[in-house]
Amino acid sequence: MPRPVTLFTGQWADLPLATLAAKAKSFGYDGLELACWGDHFEVDKALESDRYIREKRELLEQHGLQCFAISNHLVGQCVCDNIDERHKAIIPARIWGDGDPEGVRQRAAEEMKNTARAAAAFGVKQVNGFTGSSIWHLIYSFPPNIPAQVEAGYADFAARWNPIMDVFDEVGVRFGLEVHPTEIAYDIVTTEKTLAAIGRRPAFGINFDPSHLIHQFVDPVLFIETFADRIYHVHVKESRRNLNGRTSILASHLNFGDPRRGWDFVSPGHGDIQWDPIFRALTRIGYNGPLSVEWEDSGMDREFGAAEACALVKKSDFPPSAVAFDAAFQKS
Repeated sequence: MPRPVTLFTGQWADLPLATLAAKAKSFGYDGLELACWGDHFEVDKALESDRYIREKRELLEQHGLQCFAISNHLVGQCVCDNIDERHKAIIPARIWGDGDPEGVRQRAAEEMKNTARAAAAFGVKQVNGFTGSSIWHLIYSFPPNIPAQVEAGYADFAARWNPIMDVFDEVGVRFGLEVHPTEIAYDIVTTEKTLAAIGRRPAFGINFDPSHLIHQFVDPVLFIETFADRIYHVHVKESRRNLNGRTSILASHLNFGDPRRGWDFVSPGHGDIQWDPIFRALTRIGYNGPLSVEWEDSGMDREFGAAEACALVKKSDFPPSAVAFDAAFQKS
């Protein structure tokens, strides 16, 4: 059977879930990956009320939609980050509190534990998100990095995320880190270091998203093959490089959508990613989970883009052959 195609709701959180569910079904999606912002999936309410869980499930069923994953990227970002005013805008007020950085990190960690508990109560075994990073600001290595300082960043990550993963283990839920600039893992080398830092514990895996690799010139297929046992969930999202001699791969502090950027996100099928090799690689490693469209494109109507992306994925994701193409030539 083809893999289910879902829509990540994070970029649609301005719409009530009831409205989005109807739209997603009309676009052709099989399910939703529910974001923990807007009214799509509220962790505190899910833990407080069985009725809340039941009504969310009934809403999805009403529209013939499934849910394979819950995502809490924004709170997860705050677990390891160097907290500043930017974070206030992306997390609930109860997590921000008085804004004391360590307090924010501690409350974010507890919320990620509760996200695992809420997902389990909802009957979902996969939570995706970010980890944040205390050492992202050291990426350029000038002034020259002190190796011990970098290693301390990975130790800090492990110290903060191991207790979170203990709860994931307790409730039978896995975590998928979206490997991404500003996270503790953003390419192949740093993903290897991240998995090593946390002892390669099975609960901690990857939400594979090639849009964050392609503009770094990292081969998405090589990434899949390198971490074949850790690809727990997949985002279908695309980016496109715009390196013309004036633009920078570092994006020049320009907001998404600015044509002066050296790269930007675009709707699937409109960028630099070749999806056929990626889908074939996912098949080779035995990935049978959802293909979740995370739609971002500053230059395209999102409803047009979401519908087009769904059709693209369903057209491009084919089942593997059950017989060799040249089997007819074999003699008994």
